Amino acid sequence: MKKYRIGQIVPSSNITMETEIPAIFKARETILPERFTFHSSRMRMKKVTKEELEAMDAMSLKCALELSDAQVDVMGYACLVAIMSMGRGYHCVSEVNLHQETVANGFPTPIVTSAGALINGLNVLGAKTVSVITPYMRPLTDMVVDYIEHQGFKVKESIALEIPDNLEVAAQNPLNLLDIYKQLDLTGVDVLVASACVQMPSLEAIDQIEQEIGIPVTSAAVCTTYEMMKKLGIEAKSTIGGALLKGNY
Repeated sequence: MKKYRIGQIVPSSNITMETEIPAIFKARETILPERFTFHSSRMRMKKVTKEELEAMDAMSLKCALELSDAQVDVMGYACLVAIMSMGRGYHCVSEVNLHQETVANGFPTPIVTSAGALINGLNVLGAKTVSVITPYMRPLTDMVVDYIEHQGFKVKESIALEIPDNLEVAAQNPLNLLDIYKQLDLTGVDVLVASACVQMPSLEAIDQIEQEIGIPVTSAAVCTTYEMMKKLGIEAKSTIGGALLKGNY
């Protein structure tokens, strides 16, 4: 039975990634032999504004160094919009920079960003047209849409719940998404992103929505977990988390 250490670089006000990602890994433990522990380092951020996100991103290298001291087996940058606010394609830059910190510290570590993981997850699912739900203010949501479209996808529709306070985002009931998604016209949509934010809870709703609409449903947290499993070289499968984690990819 192999044990893996999962590292996360987390905004200081984020309380969701340290619940949803472990929940998916723990569900996996019920069907597969590997075991996991979870370790975090935090970056200061309270309000989801472009200015705070940019200041927070500057702290990510210090967090990578700290997690590298713990010799984690994979490291996830758990803030999608912080990466996307830095400009198109920035997840590639961030992943290289974070990896270099671990190399310099003598323990090279695979890096996953939630922004890059979402893009990769949509590619794995074969998506061409998607719709997206975010908790962000409309300008940040439009920036996320632009980032996703720059990566080659068409975003048919997006919902912006316009919640600026990060703790209020975390306090949302994930089951509200069962009603929120019905505002979208899903005709011609290949994948629904039920939460393009790793702070807005969605895990409890994903499988149920997927069953209702008959197309893959995913989230930034689910895609991040999938990518972490791939980086670890283990089967990307769990009992929750929608189509991406059914073991087919």
